Amino acid sequence: MGNAACKGPADAKVTIIEYSEFQCPFCSRVGPTIKQVLQTYGNDVRVCFKHNPLPFHADAPLASTAAIAAGEQGKFWEMHDKLFENQKALQRPQLLGYAKDIGLDVSKFEKDLDNPKFDEVLKKDQAEGQANGANGTPTFFINGRQLVGAQPFDAFKNVIEEELKKKKG
Repeated sequence: MGNAACKGPADAKVTIIEYSEFQCPFCSRVGPTIKQVLQTYGNDVRVCFKHNPLPFHADAPLASTAAIAAGEQGKFWEMHDKLFENQKALQRPQLLGYAKDIGLDVSKFEKDLDNPKFDEVLKKDQAEGQANGANGTPTFFINGRQLVGAQPFDAFKNVIEEELKKKKG
């Protein structure tokens, strides 16, 4: 999964790759669904987050960088949740406050916000997503099968169940 932050075991039967961004209202709506997927399927499912900040969301690239920087300190998912909870407040001063709230070394975090290596992570994720047809957010690939938009749990369940049956096959 490259630099993607993942939840779930590496040997899970089903891997969900999510292309998302933190300013997208549809992306935040699917968060509870993904939590439900993880709770329902346990170690059978792994979810990996890839960044796809859209050009018309001005604060999304820096928010993605903030999540990656938090990941450098082992707190990607904490920052992920904080950013989605505060989608209308994703400017640098707020991001520094969130870093403090989740217990990051704020000085290191602030330096990481300006680190060009994180821009490369974003560009790589975006290029990979576009090459695979993830032109909007959120876009999911469930064992390679595309699912677009903030879909309900049942949409995920249908594909996951089919994939699990294939593994038992």
